[in-house]
Amino acid sequence: MTFFYPTASLDAFPPRLSPGYRSTPKRSPTKPLILMRHTLTELTGPVYGQDAVQPGDEDLTRQHAGEPLGERIIVHGRVLDEDGRPVPDALVEIWQANACGRYIHVVDRHPAPLDPNFTGAGRAKTDAEGRYRFVTIRPGAYPWGNHPNAWRPAHIHFSLFGHSFVSRLVTQMYFPGDPLFPFDPIFNSVTDEAARNRMIAAFDLDHTVPEWALAYRFDIVLRGRRQTPMES
Repeated sequence: MTFFYPTASLDAFPPRLSPGYRSTPKRSPTKPLILMRHTLTELTGPVYGQDAVQPGDEDLTRQHAGEPLGERIIVHGRVLDEDGRPVPDALVEIWQANACGRYIHVVDRHPAPLDPNFTGAGRAKTDAEGRYRFVTIRPGAYPWGNHPNAWRPAHIHFSLFGHSFVSRLVTQMYFPGDPLFPFDPIFNSVTDEAARNRMIAAFDLDHTVPEWALAYRFDIVLRGRRQTPMES
């Protein structure tokens, strides 16, 4: 039996070369790619062990002695395949700026305060229904020097692993109604409007915890007509 995948679904991905996103020329191939055969090690591992994801890794607000500053939020959703079936046991990792829009990273020189109680990274494994859940702080916008007065909309980076590291996919989750959307070349490098909107989480009142945290739902589709745009 011959299988094929519709190439139209590839339109959900941003092009490797996006002129408005200034760093893309540095990582866009200018010569034909050289295909290298995967070895057995690359195809089968390294597989994260059962103890790699510990209880509490999914709560970014309880990783230090005190609570971080900012708006506490719940981010949850499902990881699905192209037919809407759940993807169990996927490793979901997130990283983000703090409430002031600053990362704990040596190259981040944004003159905003660091939060000693917020590292900005967490991980979780999807359950049998493909569900994941994080507790975190809503990140702030930050300047990034791509063009004059350039600011990134508030976002959370997502990394998804299958059963080997060569299956890693990376995307970003945005928040609804952000006024910076029209000015962000990374967000707009996804030229299909419907695909862009799939990177925006939905406010989820049903999963808020009264008097404690608001909730956002972000479902991730790995392939097909409704796939979530991924970074190439």
